[in-house]
Amino acid sequence: MKKLLILAVAAMLTVAAQAQDFEKYFNNQTLRIDYTFSGNVQRQDIYVDKLNKMPGWYGKKKHLADVPVEGNGQIIVKDHSTQLVIYRNSFSTLFQEWLSYDEAKKEKKSFENVFLVPFPKQTVDITVNLYNNRRQVMTTLTHQVNPDDILIRRLGDKLRAPFITLQEAADTNRCIHIAYVAEGYRQEEMGTFINDAKLAMEALFSHEPYKQMKDRFNLIAVMSPSAESGTSEPSKGIWKNTALSSHFDTFYSDRYLTTLNLKDLHNWLAGTPYEHIIVLVNTEKYGGGGILNSYNLSMAHHPKFRPVVVHEFGHSFAGLGDEYAYENEAIPMYPSDVEPWEPNLTTLKNFKGKWENMIDKNTPIPTPATKEYANKVGVYEGAGYSLNGVYRGMQDCRMRTNEYPEFCPICRQALEKLIKFYTE
Repeated sequence: MKKLLILAVAAMLTVAAQAQDFEKYFNNQTLRIDYTFSGNVQRQDIYVDKLNKMPGWYGKKKHLADVPVEGNGQIIVKDHSTQLVIYRNSFSTLFQEWLSYDEAKKEKKSFENVFLVPFPKQTVDITVNLYNNRRQVMTTLTHQVNPDDILIRRLGDKLRAPFITLQEAADTNRCIHIAYVAEGYRQEEMGTFINDAKLAMEALFSHEPYKQMKDRFNLIAVMSPSAESGTSEPSKGIWKNTALSSHFDTFYSDRYLTTLNLKDLHNWLAGTPYEHIIVLVNTEKYGGGGILNSYNLSMAHHPKFRPVVVHEFGHSFAGLGDEYAYENEAIPMYPSDVEPWEPNLTTLKNFKGKWENMIDKNTPIPTPATKEYANKVGVYEGAGYSLNGVYRGMQDCRMRTNEYPEFCPICRQALEKLIKFYTE
């Protein structure tokens, strides 16, 4: 009994110390930093565009210097006077994905990126690191932010998009904040958007571990009206005037639906309680995309809407990798001699700490995709857009096909660990 009491007191002191760390360095506000990432395969550059201040901070207040997944890049905040790391977060970007395509070998492009950090009380040094597919820093930028800078723009104090709360977390100070955002819905179609957001929420919470941890999520639906319904389809010569200027044919892939206008996206969200973003697009055409700690964007009126929006949130929220591979769409994103950071992929170069503890001792590694192992955790070749050299943990999963009804045990383990990271 005495030992349990000591442990309980120690846990309370740890939580209190972490809360004090946040209050020591940050205000309950958000510093939104707009960046431009540009370049090509040979050279990449990072530029600061604008600094913005928004009311409320809806990200983590504990584990401030830790990241649950490595990501393809990180933003690091240091106290200027002591050089102590006081906040860190990971991310992925469309810019880095574009660098894996042949176009990036001969063309230069720029991409908008927006990151949120808690608003500092004192001057800080902020570093942005971009990693290549060998998990090496390929470019970096460090810049200084003085919280008293008069050119930091105020957003969301007075004007904000209307929103409704779909679900309130049991503890709104220790939860995961998700915002559904309308794209391609005219003002008179907002009733349809709200219904779509509710369907997306129901789909999410029909999957474990979200279902059993539902009260740790706070969800809102942000009504951002568009001048026209739908989304752009460049391959058909269709261009729509919408709130986020989303479009299919990203990187010339017919079903890749994204928005490149991240500043517009965050302008619509300014002043609302959000961290993770799910954009619902008013289209019947199949498509979507998910980018770690950036956004998940999914079509809302295709029959496969429910599994797709959950799959894409697996990317944007948890950094889960795609577990499929097609011979005609092979993309060399994962070098065979480098271990992926994604928790559900492996090249077997550094498998320890992933899901080896879940594999039966009689299951061979690699594991043949036969009926004998149909429902067993193993190491199955074909994942991460590669037919060879990259492996997944089950023969099927929500991160592999839309037809499979749930996340595999490996993905469920990663999701549960992440939810606890943010909420405990």
